[in-house]
Amino acid sequence: MLRMAHIGLGRLDPENSSTKTKFQKFTNRLFRQAALACFLAFGIHLAHAAEMPKLVQEDGRYALIVDGKPYLILGGQINNSSAWPAVLPEVWPLLEKMHANTVEAPVYWEQLEPKPGQFDFSIVDTLVNQARQHNMHLVILWFGTWKNGRMHYVPEWVKTDTAHYPRMIDARGEPIDVLSPNAPSNLEADKHAFVALMRHLREIDGDQHTILLTQVENESGSLGTVRDFSAAADKQFSGPVPDELVKALHKHPGSWKEVFGPDADETFAAWSVSHYIDQIAQAGKAEFPLPMYCNVWLGSRSQIPGVNYPSGGAVAHMLDVWKAAAHSIDMIGPDIYIDDSDLYRQVLDAYHRPDNAMWIPETGGSDDYGRYFFYALAHGAIGFSPFGMDQTGWTFSEDEYPKLHSQNYALIEPMDREIAQWNFEGKLKTAVEEPGEPRTTLDFGKWKANVTFGLPQYGDARVTGSKEHDGRALIVQISEDEFLVTGFDARVQFQLAEQQSNQHMQFLRVEEGGYQNGVWKMSRLWNGDQTDYGLNFNRQQGKVVRASLGTY
Repeated sequence: MLRMAHIGLGRLDPENSSTKTKFQKFTNRLFRQAALACFLAFGIHLAHAAEMPKLVQEDGRYALIVDGKPYLILGGQINNSSAWPAVLPEVWPLLEKMHANTVEAPVYWEQLEPKPGQFDFSIVDTLVNQARQHNMHLVILWFGTWKNGRMHYVPEWVKTDTAHYPRMIDARGEPIDVLSPNAPSNLEADKHAFVALMRHLREIDGDQHTILLTQVENESGSLGTVRDFSAAADKQFSGPVPDELVKALHKHPGSWKEVFGPDADETFAAWSVSHYIDQIAQAGKAEFPLPMYCNVWLGSRSQIPGVNYPSGGAVAHMLDVWKAAAHSIDMIGPDIYIDDSDLYRQVLDAYHRPDNAMWIPETGGSDDYGRYFFYALAHGAIGFSPFGMDQTGWTFSEDEYPKLHSQNYALIEPMDREIAQWNFEGKLKTAVEEPGEPRTTLDFGKWKANVTFGLPQYGDARVTGSKEHDGRALIVQISEDEFLVTGFDARVQFQLAEQQSNQHMQFLRVEEGGYQNGVWKMSRLWNGDQTDYGLNFNRQQGKVVRASLGTY
């Protein structure tokens, strides 16, 4: 700044009043410019800090944006009754041991509003404060009208006043243990509580972004009946299908039976539930517009709705109905407890849609489910969350933890932001071992990556696969000739996609290292035994390399 003054004013005479005036004007101008620069920088900082978590879509791919950058949820959902302050000390050690960056925790309507209009936010405050203390983000699960196709988390004053808060009636005329989605009083009560919750979340977290998402209800729908057979619901069912749904599904107008035939009851239930939830979410977003989602207890057409799964939920064959009704729900995530690779991938395919971000809010917590994380990433998942992640004894005791989930998260957590960005850009592919399938090939345009499972692999040794059949690899094409490669029980070899007699692949440079605050830091170069037989990743180490390829 002094150098600028010298250049701008020439030789200064401190006794010259003209010089004094010039100097004063110049310094005032410099002050104003510096103040403006600081103001702009502060304004940019505030704008960045104020940016809400949000879902964005580009070319059919989704990202959860948190503080201006894509974020990958390495989640863990705690057990249903583990959000109480007295129990939380048994939650954090396991989540930290598994390298989770986000915790999913329930908020209970019965605790939040013990009397009509009287709210107790103590559990919410404790969850938010302790998540911050443990350097984790938080997903709030609203256990309101529905939890697992039942109404068990509604307040006692709702449970006991069946005249004002009516229950669903089954086909025999009997009430069941589920609030009716066709009763305006039920909707208004849940909406009032949810609005109070979202208002409070805005007040305590509006500028810190500890909370990333809100789940509206839990595995909604009814167990015990396919739909509500009350007089009010029957009147709606015998009337015309709403125009909005008719147009969205490209149907001809008519009654529910005329339009949907044998699927009429379940479709009516799906519309009733999704429309109910949409109004709750819309009211909540008016207070605090966090991204909101619903989770799903899975079911299929070969099963009986209301018996094998909650009728009215967003099962795959009712997704279009939900998308037509629940405009305020940003995504629908399947709860996957299927330890069958083909079926698991079928579920991923069903919910990986151009109008739906891939998000696994619940899945099995045992090691059998660890490899499915890599399948989810390949489907562009914004996050993955095994269930029961605490040491309350319900799923894990004090000295137990999910080893494969922990192994996955420990590998990805140091570069979770980079992985989220690359996945959003469509640069990431994964390979997962299946029994009897120890080889697979990934296509990267100019290059192919041949992945084989089971170690050690030297020379032309026969590939037999890993003992546990849980080998997995992740490859990112950073640029045309540069790749990030990692995995477990896997060997990765590159070759030209179009092999020519006068061109051969060679490694120009292979760096082992990791990301620190978004910057790649090399720890050593791989060569010799580490590259002569491809890039080998054993079961335990969790190494990450960046490989530059060339030809000769």
